[in-house]
Formats: sequence, structure tokens, C-alpha cells
Amino acid sequence: MFPHLARSSLHRTLPSTIRRVKAPCTALFPSPRIHPRPFSIHARLFSLSSALRHPQRQSGQLPSSPRPEIPSERTPTLRENIYTLPNLLTLSRIAACPVLGWSIVHDDFYLATGLLVYAGLTDLVDGYLARRFNMGSVLGTILDPAADKTLMTTLTITLAMKDLIPVPLAAIILGRDVLLSLSAFYIRYITLPPPKTFTRYWDFSIPSAEVRPTGISKVNTALQLLLMGVTTVSPILPFEISAPLQALQWVVAGTTIWSGASYVFAKDGFRVISSASTTKTRPPPPPPPHAGS
Repeated sequence: MFPHLARSSLHRTLPSTIRRVKAPCTALFPSPRIHPRPFSIHARLFSLSSALRHPQRQSGQLPSSPRPEIPSERTPTLRENIYTLPNLLTLSRIAACPVLGWSIVHDDFYLATGLLVYAGLTDLVDGYLARRFNMGSVLGTILDPAADKTLMTTLTITLAMKDLIPVPLAAIILGRDVLLSLSAFYIRYITLPPPKTFTRYWDFSIPSAEVRPTGISKVNTALQLLLMGVTTVSPILPFEISAPLQALQWVVAGTTIWSGASYVFAKDGFRVISSASTTKTRPPPPPPPHAGS
């Protein structure tokens, strides 16, 4: 009826309607003149989903930062090389102990003397190799005194069976070694890094504590080996040495009791070296500075 009025109203409302429809489309699909990169529907959909999931990040309220990495709760297990020549020599010294005991029981003191000489030489050689060629290991610090104790136990039992040393002295020596062995098993358990399983307990490539013998213990070990060696060789000597042997027996009894007491009261008889323990004793890092400072 009034075509000029309808055409005039349409001309006034159509541009604003087009602008309202065009605004969101321009936001999602901008003009190639502004973004010369080729059109990618996957990139646009990803941008839209990110805007819907994180509206604060799009409005500038929160900074866009990468997710912090969560540190691993388990620390790596510390291992070492246990297959070394000094450890092999020490194990051979332990393996020779049953043959040594058999030779003493059967009065073959010449073979026993030869095995004692072999034990002394290998003890010197493995210590030299460990120091000279850097072949030391925590297992070596355990095997070396264990070989000495195995040799000492074998000699003590067999010589007491042959009435070459008094039984009370043998009881003192063996009692001290049994107590120290039980203590070593307990120290191994409490210093083993978790998890404390049966397999990991006997896996000696996982070190936990290093044995540190006291000064009197070293002297006592030397005197005990001297006594057992001289007693083993005495049946084949052409002269009598019973009086010096009896005096040496009293000295060894005193040093054995003294060395056992020193392990009970010593504070540095062993050193914990596991990574878990060092992590626990490590001081906490300093707090980060404030943003306003």
C-alpha cells in the first residue's frame, strides 16, 4: 500500500541485521587479509573448544602456562659393579675354608699350611688391586671381613676339635662373631632402600651400608690370625712352642672381648650410603622469592 515506506524501513534495518550476523562469523572465520594462512577447519574448531573450556584464559584473567611436571616419588636405585677381580679372589678364599677344615681334621697340616699361605697372599693381592686400579666396592668391604671370619671360624672349630686351642677361647671367638653377624644382618635390613623385599635384600649390587672396622678390631683380627696360623703350623715344627702359644691365647682372649665391646659403643662402625637415606637427610631447598620483592 505504501511501498516507499516499506522499502525505506527495510533499508534502515537490513544493514544492522547483517552486521549482527557477520560479527560471530568473522570471529570464527576471519578474513584471509588479516590471517594469510590457509583455512583449516580443525584449527578453528580447536580454538573454539579451547575458548569454551577456558574462558578466563581467553579474557586475560589467567596466564597461559604449561602444566607443572610432577616429580617421581621413587628415587632411582643405586647399583655398582660387583664382578671384580678382588671380589673373585675374596670368594676363592672363602671357598678354600672347607678344604682347610678337612685337612686339619685329618691331620694333613702340610696342606693346611699351604692353604693358610694362599689365604694370606690373596688377602694382600685383592686389597692392592682394589686400591691401585680403583676396583673397590661396597660388597668388597663386606666380603673381605666375611672371608676373614669364615677362615677364623673354620680354624677355631677344627683346632678346638683337635685340642690344639682351649674350648673357652674358642667359645669367646665364636660368640663374638655370631653377635657381629646378627648385627650385620639387622643393619642391612634397616639401611636397605625401599621396597624391602627378600630378593632385594640378597641383591648385593644394591649397597645400603658400608662396614667400618674399629682400630682394636683390626688388631684383634691380626692377632687371631697369628694365633691360628702358628697353632696350625706347630705340629710340623721341629721344636716346642707351647709356652708362647699359651701367652698368645690369653692376649687374643682379651682383644676379642675388647673389640666386641668397641662395636657396641662405636658410633662410626658402619656408614649408610643408600640413595634413599641421603635423600632424607638432604636439607630442603630455600623458598622462592615473593612476586613483589
